[in-house]
Amino acid sequence: MKISVLGELRIRVGEEEVALPASRKARALLAFLVATGRPHRRERLCEMFWDQPDDPKAALRWALTKLRKVVDTADRTRIVADRERVRFDGEGAEVDLRDLHRRLRTDPGGMSLADLEAAAEALSGIVLDGLQGAGDAAFDSWLMAERQDAEADRLEVLRRLASHPETSRSAVRKWRRLLHEADPEATIDEVAEPAQGGDSLPVLEPADRRAHLRAQRIGFCRMSDGTKIAFATVGQGPPLVKAANWLTHIEHDWHSPVWGACFADLARSRTLVRYDERGCGLSDWNVGRLDFDSFVDDLEAVVETLGLQRFPLLGISQGAAVCIEYAVRHPERVSGLILIGAYASGWRHHASPEEMARREAVRQLTEVGWGTDNPAYRHIFSQTFMPRAAPDELDWFDEFQRLTTSAANAARFQDAFGDIDVRHRLAQVRARTIVLHATQDQRIPVDQGRLVAAGIPQARFVPLDSQNHVLVDYEPAWGVCMSSIRAFLREIDA
Repeated sequence: MKISVLGELRIRVGEEEVALPASRKARALLAFLVATGRPHRRERLCEMFWDQPDDPKAALRWALTKLRKVVDTADRTRIVADRERVRFDGEGAEVDLRDLHRRLRTDPGGMSLADLEAAAEALSGIVLDGLQGAGDAAFDSWLMAERQDAEADRLEVLRRLASHPETSRSAVRKWRRLLHEADPEATIDEVAEPAQGGDSLPVLEPADRRAHLRAQRIGFCRMSDGTKIAFATVGQGPPLVKAANWLTHIEHDWHSPVWGACFADLARSRTLVRYDERGCGLSDWNVGRLDFDSFVDDLEAVVETLGLQRFPLLGISQGAAVCIEYAVRHPERVSGLILIGAYASGWRHHASPEEMARREAVRQLTEVGWGTDNPAYRHIFSQTFMPRAAPDELDWFDEFQRLTTSAANAARFQDAFGDIDVRHRLAQVRARTIVLHATQDQRIPVDQGRLVAAGIPQARFVPLDSQNHVLVDYEPAWGVCMSSIRAFLREIDA
């Protein structure tokens, strides 16, 4: 039996992959039992996974019955349970993360270059992807710790790859770059030069993204429809709330060439509040409502959960419309609006018949190809989000898209964004506002940003010399954007 926890939970018996129960709670229970490898009291498992049913003990028995059909075989009982405790018998079973962790610790010199490259690829996935929020807060904390341990293993693998004597010159730069993106505390001197040598990589910006990842505090709030929304706070000082937008993940954003430096910069003098919108990142993926009103409801819930009274709002792309609506509903709370790549109305309100047909075609491609290993489907988005990004950054963004949401949700997001319309709200905004927009934005034309700025009383418009809808931190426009934001925040604080 081979069990994979890197990525989505998967089990193979021999050469055949076994179908897992549809229930996320049952899959989360199995993952917890496999990964911990020890007995657990039935009462604790009931508390961890079934806090709602009238009969949690019956729910646990049902889940164990389903799991026995998956992992028990004629010659071995894997789910071992008595009246008090439940455990998974892992003898003879291979668990990818556990085995990789053991090998890194006990066989430091025995891993070949090919082994390390395969390990780096495997560790780039999210541990038990899709199971966040399947249990209570204790389960989420345990899962977070597992993911942090896996990230530590990934750093160790990257270090070994960067200094392996068989690493090619071109690969040296790749592994060093990935290492510094994951841990800016590591300096070039800490990574030994391979035998072939190689050019030094430039040291990244001094903002310590790794430290922010360790320091951020993650929580969850539950909406009236049962959806769990994941949020994170990091930094000290007055709050700055970033409304959710598509393609975020409150853990993986810190490694991003797109978001990492931006968030680290903002968190230097503020308490930065971020959250993953429903259907995305660490928030619940399987949701009933996925529309503009629910996006605003989620922002309201995060603010209420944290007890925030007055704060500036940061909105990027469709998150800008969410900020506008929230600011009109709650003028007493919003001290300022920072809108980047904004639009007030989605594509359905102004698209030509040709554009409508193109959008529908892209939606169909998304549904059939988003979750595949072929990035060509997701490349449609990455090329319009960041047409001037470097090839390795586009590769990263392609994979990041797949990790942030499912194919079905990616298609639903496109529908929801097309329906957005807050044009009638612009004149009602009372908060001081700055609108920043790339002049050659390939995703949202700059005219859309100008319309937002023109509609909000006394809003300031800042053009950014870029083709990227999502700025990367080495382009001059990024520096202009961040300095403008810092100056605006000083003004509203005064």
